[in-house]
Amino acid sequence: MTVPRQSPHPDEGGGKPPEDRRHMIVRRWLTAVIIVLLIGIPAGYLLISAEQSRDSGRDKARKASATGLTPGWPSKVQRSVYDVPIPDLARGVAFYETNNWKTSRLYVQFRTTNNDLDAFLKNVGTSRAALKEGVAIGERDTAVVGWKFLPSHLWWSTTHTQKDPKPTQHITVDFSDLFAPRVYLVSTATP
Repeated sequence: MTVPRQSPHPDEGGGKPPEDRRHMIVRRWLTAVIIVLLIGIPAGYLLISAEQSRDSGRDKARKASATGLTPGWPSKVQRSVYDVPIPDLARGVAFYETNNWKTSRLYVQFRTTNNDLDAFLKNVGTSRAALKEGVAIGERDTAVVGWKFLPSHLWWSTTHTQKDPKPTQHITVDFSDLFAPRVYLVSTATP
């Protein structure tokens, strides 16, 4: 009868030699570093990403809940979609955008020079010759942003109608300050 062979006890010299202390410390340290890299970095990335997403959501909610004009320039995309080429040196720029399933509107106001006003009108596709005395922006639109077109001012305006999908623009200019006219514009786009 044959007796099955047992594996030798590690202390008997038949197994692997015991690990020296320095090798064991390096191996444990390397294991800890790998764990940090595999778990810590993705977890940190998720935390940063979540915070950025939360901030983005807050910004969007703030913009969506805003009513009335916001000081500053509309984005390049908004200016392109609504065909609003604001002059580079315009001052006092403010805007407001509304959207619904039927129409989208961009309300813009700014102060400019006479030369830049002419360039603006030309870039829109109209000219100073198209301006007629009065206000081209309706009461509904003036109420949305709180514009008041007082009769004591010198108002000249035009409506620039374009084929869909190009927007229609109602432009009103206040010439009360002859050297720095103020432009009020409502650009309406239909999807």
